[in-house]
Amino acid sequence: MIEKILTVRNRAGIHARPAALIAQTANKFAAEISLEKDSTTVNAKSIMGVITMAAGYNTNLTLKVEGTDEKEAAEAIYNLFESKFEEE
Repeated sequence: MIEKILTVRNRAGIHARPAALIAQTANKFAAEISLEKDSTTVNAKSIMGVITMAAGYNTNLTLKVEGTDEKEAAEAIYNLFESKFEEE
């Protein structure tokens, strides 16, 4: 299992577009991918789950990835956060 701390760096936070990007990217992999905020854990492959986290600017999330392609999946999700979801 891979676990990383991600920081929401885009000013608007995770709204519909970033949530869709996260879910679309996560669905490309066989691994189980979840995002955790405080005591809430959501499936990163679910757009609605990601949106309901209400993760604003500078929020820290824990990414957990487990499966055969976990390394590639973790890297792909991490890169989305680092690129600010290509919004800025």
